[in-house]
Amino acid sequence: MERTIFNEDHIAFREVVRDFLQSEVVPHVDEWEELGTVPIEVYRRTADIGINGLQIPEEYGGAGMDSFLFNMIAFEEIGYAACSLGGLQVHLNTVLPYFLHYCNEEQRQRWFPGFADGSLIASIAMTEPGTGSDLAGMATTAVRDGDSFILNGSKTFITGGTNADLVIVVARTSSDSEDRRSGLTLLVVEDGMEGFTKGRKLDKLGLRSSDTAELAFVDVRVPAANVLGEVDKAFGMLSHNLAQERLSIAITAQATATAAHNLALDYVKERKVFGKPVAHFQNTKFVLADCATSLQAGQSMIDQAAGALDAGKLAPSDAAKVKLFVTEAQGKIVDQCLQLHGGYGYMREYPISRLYADARVSRIFGGTSEVMKVVIAKSLGI
Repeated sequence: MERTIFNEDHIAFREVVRDFLQSEVVPHVDEWEELGTVPIEVYRRTADIGINGLQIPEEYGGAGMDSFLFNMIAFEEIGYAACSLGGLQVHLNTVLPYFLHYCNEEQRQRWFPGFADGSLIASIAMTEPGTGSDLAGMATTAVRDGDSFILNGSKTFITGGTNADLVIVVARTSSDSEDRRSGLTLLVVEDGMEGFTKGRKLDKLGLRSSDTAELAFVDVRVPAANVLGEVDKAFGMLSHNLAQERLSIAITAQATATAAHNLALDYVKERKVFGKPVAHFQNTKFVLADCATSLQAGQSMIDQAAGALDAGKLAPSDAAKVKLFVTEAQGKIVDQCLQLHGGYGYMREYPISRLYADARVSRIFGGTSEVMKVVIAKSLGI
């Protein structure tokens, strides 16, 4: 079905991104998978074609786009190409909105030019070894000391944590026995601050070129000038961006599932079994027809949600529905498309095997499928 949410500018930008990926990224995917990270200089090159600065105001060197659709195009194309750009998606779609919404003018002048030209990449550190989805159970602390906060604690599963120049750290700055959600604050920790340590890159099942790290903070003195928004008010700030974060995950899941479907289509037309192409058999046709139908349903949900996000009307429960449906569909589609490859699908030299491993985490990060169901059920009044 024809997609109606894009105009000529969007289409032109998509072609630029697609050409860049084919020349600058796709040839290096295997190398970066082995390396366990995307080289940081790549973010300078993505900035050169405008990806990094899409939503940065023009006065700081960006494009000043209010619409999320250009971000959406960039990460659709990355998914269609069956590749990854490490922590860039988290930086642009999850972390940057906090800076855009909550930076004061001094902070904007300090950080926004670097975001636009690719010299600064940011990450966000919420998850702790003992705390997953329960943000109110945060154990990392920050104690006020004059014009600074003394930060202590540890974080894990931090996407982009190795390459990040700036890390938004969620820390407890006060306690209220009657309101566990109160007392959290966002502190921007800069690479190189004394006591801030980037631990080992975690050895993941998939998304291997996306650097994921453990971070430790031992008596890190963070200037009060690095507080984002209001002290003790971070819980509401974190909830503010959940809809876009979850939609972003769904967009990548949809695009990579589409890539898996395309790979399977090409393979079954070429591969012969019992003297006939695999595409000849009814089971193959039915499997790919089911996948195509699920992909269309997911795309329709995403496009409607993207329009609602641009209009400021995407409800958290609706974003949860999109993430739940699309990521669950992604898991099934990629699995079925690998099955159509037979034994070759299990070989790492075939991209479908990487897509299979990468897909599994979509149902976990940004809120598990179970959490999405809780959010949706709550919206139903149950």
